[in-house]
Amino acid sequence: MASGLLLGVAAATLLGAALPANNPGSSFDDPPPDKIVIKVATVNGSGCPAGTAAVAVSADNTAFTVTYSDYIAQAGGSSDPTAARRNCQLSLLVHVPQGFTYAIASADYRGFAALRPGARGTERASYYFQGSPNTEHRTHVFAGPYDDNWQATDETDWAQLVYAPCGVQRNFNINTELRVSAGSDPSQVSFMTMDSTDGDISTVYHLAWKRCPEK
Repeated sequence: MASGLLLGVAAATLLGAALPANNPGSSFDDPPPDKIVIKVATVNGSGCPAGTAAVAVSADNTAFTVTYSDYIAQAGGSSDPTAARRNCQLSLLVHVPQGFTYAIASADYRGFAALRPGARGTERASYYFQGSPNTEHRTHVFAGPYDDNWQATDETDWAQLVYAPCGVQRNFNINTELRVSAGSDPSQVSFMTMDSTDGDISTVYHLAWKRCPEK
């Protein structure tokens, strides 16, 4: 299995066939001229309290951005033990123009981490379409000492893309998680955010488009 973001490859019969490996570009069209509409159906989790997560669609309909303003995990010092893990479950209602479907080709995550020596910060993401029994996970680990912005990118090989089923409305679910462990000196605080000190950092999901078969 190729590395990167593989959305329910094991559930291809449910979610739709992937592109042929021998000619991966043959089924792609330009993004449809009609705008897609992405709405947040539900937002739940300690990393995204009410009003702290927003979704925007790019002008060319090939990406959407999730912006967080209060997503931080920390450990050490006087930190509450429950603060070491934060998560956010997004359930997105994706409306696509008639005759098209979509797949998630890649995901870019960004944030800031201040990890003391011996500390570890982990970013984990899970993805699944509503109705799929399978969930794909991707994990990125950062080791202290670390005091800088961080970025993690998951990509899917074109031949591995799995599309949402044509003609059926299925919510797309994204569950992200930040975990931080205390360093060698537990009196010192380590933290990891999916935002930054000077403004929000965005998580960008890139969409690939395919025309649905004509009935």
